[in-house]
Amino acid sequence: MSNGDFEPLQPARLDWQADTPVATDFDDPYFSRQDGVAESDYVFLKGNRLDQRFRALLPGQHFVIGETGFGTGLNMLLAARLFLRLAPEDTLLDLLSVEKHPLHAEDLARALAHWPDLADLTAPLQRQYPPPCPGYHRLQLHPRVRLTLMYGEATAQWRHCHSEVDAWFLDGFAPSRNPDMWQPELFRQLARLSRPGTTFATFTAAGEVRRGLQEAGFQVRRIDGFGHKRHMAVGEFGDDNWTARHWQRGHALIAGAGLAGASSARALAERGWRVTVLDPAGIAQGASGNLAGVVYSTPSGHPTPQNRFYQMSYVHALRWLNRFEFPGPEQGRLNGVVQYPVDQRQKDKLDRALESGAWPDTLLMPRDDGGMLLAGGGYLRPGAWCETLLAHPAITVRRDKVTGYVAGDPVRVSLQGGDELEADTLILATAAQARRFDDLHWLPLKIIRGQVSYCRATEASANWQQARCHGGYLTPAVDGLHCVGATFDLHDDNPRPSDHHDQMNLLQLKQYLPEAWRELGGKHIEVVDRRVAFRCQSNDFLPLCGPQPRELGPILDQAPGVWLNLAHGSRGITGTPLCADLLADRLSDLPLPVDDTLEEALAPVRFLLRQRRKKRPRRT
Repeated sequence: MSNGDFEPLQPARLDWQADTPVATDFDDPYFSRQDGVAESDYVFLKGNRLDQRFRALLPGQHFVIGETGFGTGLNMLLAARLFLRLAPEDTLLDLLSVEKHPLHAEDLARALAHWPDLADLTAPLQRQYPPPCPGYHRLQLHPRVRLTLMYGEATAQWRHCHSEVDAWFLDGFAPSRNPDMWQPELFRQLARLSRPGTTFATFTAAGEVRRGLQEAGFQVRRIDGFGHKRHMAVGEFGDDNWTARHWQRGHALIAGAGLAGASSARALAERGWRVTVLDPAGIAQGASGNLAGVVYSTPSGHPTPQNRFYQMSYVHALRWLNRFEFPGPEQGRLNGVVQYPVDQRQKDKLDRALESGAWPDTLLMPRDDGGMLLAGGGYLRPGAWCETLLAHPAITVRRDKVTGYVAGDPVRVSLQGGDELEADTLILATAAQARRFDDLHWLPLKIIRGQVSYCRATEASANWQQARCHGGYLTPAVDGLHCVGATFDLHDDNPRPSDHHDQMNLLQLKQYLPEAWRELGGKHIEVVDRRVAFRCQSNDFLPLCGPQPRELGPILDQAPGVWLNLAHGSRGITGTPLCADLLADRLSDLPLPVDDTLEEALAPVRFLLRQRRKKRPRRT
């Protein structure tokens, strides 16, 4: 994959007055808001026969709509409203839409204000509307309706997608105005993702579009267009023998009640799974149990899989927190994180991130004091976040330890208390302890000791509002205490805290944030308490998220029913929501929240594949 597939986006701006017609993605750039709804309904909803197809869905079935140009979102919002009106309860709708030039948030709000009868759907869209960062952005418009916005060039985005689609909205400017989109490669990608009988509708009846669709395998018909437009095109892929699909549900066991386990449990429960979480120590007692943690990322201008995950997981975590209205009072604040580079290398990296356009100025802003503000981030209580996630009627938390398991259908799990359980799947969210299980000794995990110091707030420090990152981190006061940390030691496995490591934290604070050190008391800083935890990190700094791989001689396959969600390092608050959605969607056979390059970058099997490539003899 070339980096060009994920080039920085140039947001579009609609220049209208509040009382003028709304710009759209149709041939005519301006028309009345009533005609806009009527045209979308006629072309895309009726053109794909959505009313009768939604009515015909059965409980447990799932429908996917793909769109080639999101624009103001009107088409998708109308489809969602129709689905909620006609489809039976216990059905799901996934909306997948590409946009190369996403609107600025304020322009989107002005456009959506023209359709007040869609307010139940436009409100969550506006709350969760993502910044113009290339890649996938998952939004929850309703408990039964999900929108995945894919920012970037249409053909490239669909090339990296593997979600089967039931109906296509082929929207966007006409071929004469946007020839780069209407290309044979786009039609081939649409065909690849179509099921037998998948329908399409488009406002254009241009000959090159109809021929391109036919050559890709679609049956194409030209019918009367809307209003003054003489014709439009509709059709099906292959034959018209379309059938709806069911998504997968069952019983999941999750080993570990920290951030990875709690977020995985919640994601599965929201998809209809019954979940049992197993942890002998209870909720958030390991590395997720600090008094406060920072929601942050490390911006970079280079679109490597690692940097793309750091960015995508950050904005994804902010949407989760927004949806749960977390943190509440006394639980933290999402009012931005200030990052101070500790050397010229870090400063250059932050500057390049700004200059690249990959990190828009709505997310990353320079400050006069030499720091960078990471907008939307903040600090929160990880334990309270885990408890919030686990508060769902389909989730049971049990204090017991998984001592062994046998992969299969079903998975059989042995517990320390003597019980044996069976389930459809087992997710290991036990950090480095996963290596104690058979077939997982090979996991390339690093165990990093970290000690955080809890320092009593002073009159001056009690006024601090934002979390700050430097060589370590510093939070505003929580229960009258500031978190100052944390040490980073690969070679110390002592679980007991020490005065020496408190001093290391304070010396680091003095070095990088001397004014804060003085306001906290300087030489008289009072360390009230401290906590030691062990981070788990992989050798390539990305989590392990996917099915457990296993080697059967020369064959690599998957251990049936066993999945991993491990190695989030010091970014557990940030990385676990995206990984949880990825696992839950894969297990449920639903569209994924990431493209295939990120899915592969996170897959645990990547390490075994790398080992095999190294062992291959070189060709002479």
